[in-house]
Amino acid sequence: MDPIPDLSDEFPNWLELPRDVTASILLRLGAVEILRSAQMVCSPWRNLCKDPSMWRAIDMGNNNHWNDDELNTICRDAVDRSCGQLVDINLEYFGTDELLRHIADGSSQLKRLRLVHCYYDISDEGLSEVAAKLPLLEELAISYCPFSKEALKAVGRSCPLLKSLKFNNQDFGLPRIECDEEALAIAENMPRLRHLQLFGNNLTNDGLQAILDGCPHLESLDLRQCFSVKLTGNLERRCAQQIKNLRLPHDSTDDYEFGAELDGYGSFDDDYPSGSSDIDHLSHSDYYEFSDGSNFSDLYDSDYDYDDYYDRNQNFNYGDFYLD
Repeated sequence: MDPIPDLSDEFPNWLELPRDVTASILLRLGAVEILRSAQMVCSPWRNLCKDPSMWRAIDMGNNNHWNDDELNTICRDAVDRSCGQLVDINLEYFGTDELLRHIADGSSQLKRLRLVHCYYDISDEGLSEVAAKLPLLEELAISYCPFSKEALKAVGRSCPLLKSLKFNNQDFGLPRIECDEEALAIAENMPRLRHLQLFGNNLTNDGLQAILDGCPHLESLDLRQCFSVKLTGNLERRCAQQIKNLRLPHDSTDDYEFGAELDGYGSFDDDYPSGSSDIDHLSHSDYYEFSDGSNFSDLYDSDYDYDDYYDRNQNFNYGDFYLD
């Protein structure tokens, strides 16, 4: 009978890996995977997962199998473990004003904050309050969250080091109403910005002009899907001269980090190659007649289970936090 092979020579002992190598491997997991799985493997891993240096960056993205209360609890635990060393945090599809306050109260060194699809429980007031506690914030990414110009003003006033802002909207398929309020809030309160992404914003040439005047250090500007901007003449020349990396309203969205979400809306460019929709050409009276005097609530099917749709469409492939 052949002797039983010694498998210890064939498979490495993970517990014998150097501590820094093990840490590097664990850091490739998200906070949920570490706290609900990896740290339970063995005592050395559990001890390593208590090290504050493991929690300088917290990724709470793509957590489809946990409810909001569970995610809030996990996030609080992760922030507490950072012991004030947290510099980078990402929240997706959950979050509350109370959670943001907990993060800010224990993370005065925070430099990067990313909020994605935080629809319901994070308010203008909550973000404004938190911004006052984050004077070192350099990069803020907000995508598909219901924040207004007031939150942007508060962030600009409270975070003088802010150099990168993403403020992305998702109004595809809905009538576009020109509005420069957010653009003016950025222009008047964020003079040190170097990178700005305003995907799907409703700003006009006036708002763009204000941003160019108020943000003289701006190097990259992403205006894709901003179809109320018409770059011609002096404004076009100024953008070309002042902005090193400029993305235009009709530029390709193939490399957009939420590109998967655009597929369901079809191509705006195919339907309206000039960059305007049919509703852009209606008079005020025609518009009212078109909308039947309503606020478009009739566009939504009250019998449709939107929660089910939402649950089935969370698993997106997100890109990097930073603007190139």
